[in-house]
Amino acid sequence: MSFILYGVGVSDGIAIGRAHLASSAALNIPHYQLKSDQIEAELTRLRNAFSTVRLELETLKNSAAQGAGPSEFNAFLELYQMLLDDPMFSQAALEIVAGAHCNAEWAVAQRMETLIARFEEIEDAYLRERKTDIAHIAERVLKVLLGHPGHTPPPVKQKGHYILVTHDLSPADVMQYKQHQFAAFLTDMGGPTSHTAIVARSLNVPSIVAMQHAQQLIRENDNLIVDGNAGIVIINPDKYILAEYRLKQNQFELEKRKLWRLRSVAAITRDGTSIDLFANIELPQEVKQAKEYGATGIGLFRSEFLFLNRENLPDEEEQFEAYSTVIKGMNGAPVVIRTFDLGADKNLKGAYRIAPNPALGLRAIRMSLAEPGMFLTQLRAILRASSQGQVQILIPMLSHSREIDQTLQIIESAKQSLRDEKQPFDETIKIGCMVEIPATALSLELFMRKLSFLSIGTNDLIQYTLAIDRADETVAHLFDPLHPAILRLLSRIIQSAKKANTPVSICGEMAGDPKYTRLLLGMGLQQLSMYPTQLLAVKREVLDCHLPDVTHLTQKILRADEPEKIHDLLQKLNN
Repeated sequence: MSFILYGVGVSDGIAIGRAHLASSAALNIPHYQLKSDQIEAELTRLRNAFSTVRLELETLKNSAAQGAGPSEFNAFLELYQMLLDDPMFSQAALEIVAGAHCNAEWAVAQRMETLIARFEEIEDAYLRERKTDIAHIAERVLKVLLGHPGHTPPPVKQKGHYILVTHDLSPADVMQYKQHQFAAFLTDMGGPTSHTAIVARSLNVPSIVAMQHAQQLIRENDNLIVDGNAGIVIINPDKYILAEYRLKQNQFELEKRKLWRLRSVAAITRDGTSIDLFANIELPQEVKQAKEYGATGIGLFRSEFLFLNRENLPDEEEQFEAYSTVIKGMNGAPVVIRTFDLGADKNLKGAYRIAPNPALGLRAIRMSLAEPGMFLTQLRAILRASSQGQVQILIPMLSHSREIDQTLQIIESAKQSLRDEKQPFDETIKIGCMVEIPATALSLELFMRKLSFLSIGTNDLIQYTLAIDRADETVAHLFDPLHPAILRLLSRIIQSAKKANTPVSICGEMAGDPKYTRLLLGMGLQQLSMYPTQLLAVKREVLDCHLPDVTHLTQKILRADEPEKIHDLLQKLNN
């Protein structure tokens, strides 16, 4: 039966392929159908897994009784045993295997997610937090079933012909799945500007988030059409719909080929103003793609991705090699390296912790200053690499004078240690900061006195200014780059920087969306950094832009308060 699901398209394009289902980001378990004669064996496998976990818990209890742990430990183990034996968990999982003819891992994961959802509806905070215990006990069962922890589902057989369907993906998951070359990503969770969406967009494949129940409604190997522009998924389409979308897919590819012809054309407006179009990258190997799309520099190297999906932290030598690869690859063009922006939804493996609001917690420069040894190692690696090209250091999430001073002191310590070792580096290397917190935007003069350049991170700046968690799909629709407060704040930052003769760029999602290009140029911006795949569409807008005209219309937009009027004026600006 054919039907349609709706979500939020976060990466354009049309993909046609078969569904490959994976469970939540934390567990990554496979899903497959069983034949009738395999059911009994699967039930036995699941019962054995329950027995193994019971034995594990009993052994732990015996150890606790002999003084190997605190008294509270025994209470937790008893709670886990109770949850394990609760028919709502164990018996229900067995019934899912028997009824849905699916593998045991999938049944346990489905049952876990259902129970967690029920616990989340409880008003009492203590009882609501018991969902964590459900997750822990289910994970123990899953580890037994999978044979080892952290098991990743096997790669699909034919690259590019499968569409990944999952409940959620962390940025680290997206990077991990990158090697499998899925034709599209579909997730139940997420918003258009979540880090997950941003990273998925960088892969240049259609992606749709916030689909709510896709994982439950789509089955393994279903035929899917994914329209990333419209945000719709058609499940098991008939031959007429399939033919229509194959035609649309061909037209989309034709447009992409037309844009490709612009890659070696200089980004100069019709009135003769040169605009810098730089690339955002996560890994050194993406330099090749940046150059293919015509980037004239790296405006944002998100170094935190060197730290993800691994057991150990990268040492100084490994980081030095990574930064050197990017610098050499750009052949003398500028490279801006952002120090690690870990925390929030980008956590080190094994360091995940439940924080009340991770976006406002220990992340970015706050984590760097809390881990000075780790920070110093990165700074030494960047400084050493700076001897090989034009490098700038970008600090994320600075908000206070104290943080600037502490950061500059650690950078100076890194420099002095290299001087003592007689290692070459760029003594005059420029240090800049991300403008992504209202506090920074409102005290810009302080930052410009102490630092050399600014880079506007619109994703976080909008999130914090409008008090909207962009990773929360229940409020993601309120995330609005065209909110009058956001537009005026951006204009204020750009004008203040120009007045102080401080270089300013933009590296957030707004930079890569061509419908905002003329607006940003009209505010006075002349350097934009984005994912390489977004660069040619933005360049097309630059080439069609006449700055005196767009500046006049931009001022009208900045004076407007009503959303409808702002949208009407933006449409006029782009025509």
